[in-house]
Amino acid sequence: MTDLEIAQSARMKNIQEIAQSIGLNDDELVSFGKYIAKVRLDAYEKRKTKKDGKLIFVTAITPTKAGEGKTTITIGLGDALNDLNQKAISVIREPSLGPVFGIKGGAAGGGYAQVVPMEEINLQFTGDIPAVGIAHNLLAAMIDNHIFHGNKLGIDVRRIVWPRVLDMNDRALRSIIVGLGGISNGYPRETGFDITAASEIMAILCLAEDMDDLKTRLSRIIVGFTRKGTPITAKDLNATGAMAIVLRNAINPNLVQTLENHPVFIHGGPFANIAHGASSIISIKLALKLADYVITEGGFASDLGGEKFMDIVSRVGHFNPSAVVITATIRALKMHGGLKKEELNEENTEALKKGLPNLGKHIENMQSFGVPVVVALNRFVTDTEREISVVEEYVRKYNAGFAVADVWGKGGKGGEALAKEVLKAINENKNNFHFLYSLDSPVKEKIKTIACSMYGARNVVYTREAEKALKRINKLGYSNLPICMAKTQLSLSDDSKAKGRPENFNVTIRDVRLSAGAGLIVPIAGDIMTMPGLPKIPAAENMDITKDGKITGLF
Repeated sequence: MTDLEIAQSARMKNIQEIAQSIGLNDDELVSFGKYIAKVRLDAYEKRKTKKDGKLIFVTAITPTKAGEGKTTITIGLGDALNDLNQKAISVIREPSLGPVFGIKGGAAGGGYAQVVPMEEINLQFTGDIPAVGIAHNLLAAMIDNHIFHGNKLGIDVRRIVWPRVLDMNDRALRSIIVGLGGISNGYPRETGFDITAASEIMAILCLAEDMDDLKTRLSRIIVGFTRKGTPITAKDLNATGAMAIVLRNAINPNLVQTLENHPVFIHGGPFANIAHGASSIISIKLALKLADYVITEGGFASDLGGEKFMDIVSRVGHFNPSAVVITATIRALKMHGGLKKEELNEENTEALKKGLPNLGKHIENMQSFGVPVVVALNRFVTDTEREISVVEEYVRKYNAGFAVADVWGKGGKGGEALAKEVLKAINENKNNFHFLYSLDSPVKEKIKTIACSMYGARNVVYTREAEKALKRINKLGYSNLPICMAKTQLSLSDDSKAKGRPENFNVTIRDVRLSAGAGLIVPIAGDIMTMPGLPKIPAAENMDITKDGKITGLF
């Protein structure tokens, strides 16, 4: 069956029953029908003094068209731990409609390791991402409105840095002109659209610890500059309160269930190739108070979501990860070894061996943070025992754990070997978790540390525009913020075509953006886009809905 057919045949429990299984009361929930609920913020406050559970972080090798299944592993590992009588909660991100209707797909897992109701989760869910878009575009509208009505703050229309956003892949909106049509429509100026997941407000929502922190971060957003270079903030435009109102429900984590009726929090949706790519700090903190083990994921691979979870999310949330799981597939490793997608079904240990250095680099990356590492080989039916042995032998050389996971085909039962290997790694290894860099280091030094340590780069070079942006950031006093690199997810380098483990390359920083509200410095590496485009044949072409409301073609 397809993922959708499996999800539609699920026997779900009432969400109140799922909540009760982890100690949440009915008065701490806001129900969205029978199977979805939001959890009120005071649920964490009531449990603030409780001891935290252990945090397991899931990342992956460099993505390929063959797929890796990181979310599937995250969900399946949670099911497996619960099946082993461990109290576990998985925490994942919300799907963006851009990938859902594009090519990547949704973010609800796959096969028999899914969260349900899958259709609702993948299609706007509880409205969190639309709320982020509305709050973002409200601020954009208030900027142009302020200029139209006299521009008391003296905003330089050439130096506005706040775009608009849309939760859809649409390359035609990357660069546009607004304000055309005469004097009543305002002042013409260049701007553009980012995808909503790339909005600074999405990052703020996911990094905020409570409503007060959310409002403080919103107020610090820099939207533009005066002719003299003075930054203009959301607070200057009196926009903070209105944006917070729009986000008043979106700040609450969402509770759903797996196909096996185990609890999952799903909250926030930043992309790791542009933003920090992790679920909200609020949802992770709450889960740690409710469970003995919390499994959460970072977007894309260790060089993006992995590094950012360790250096940004764990720093802000004061997390101490107990173990890291790196998701890999034989199919993807063979693509890194030079095979085409149509060649992956046949055994090929030579191509596999050529692709393994990519996995090796990701193991090195995560071990550099001082945390025990386990490689989860997400099994496909085409994998052979000989190929599996080649991967295991390679992984063991790194003193990392290894387990074959068949959660796609068997759910929690297929993840029990992985769960036992993760528990072993946590219990038998010393955890020396530490950050990659100090916040007090110069900005260029922090960028170089990430590029050389995580990507394997030789050096970092800057365009003239990037140099100017760095100079401005330093002048404004924001040089002590963490780095959130925007880089292609398709390679360890900034060249999307460089597969495997590239060597002897430079990373080019073409711009550096300041997300003062989120508290991040965002270098833009290579040709990465903050508004993706749809593929030649988008997934949307194969979707439909019947007259009785049944959705088809959704994965």
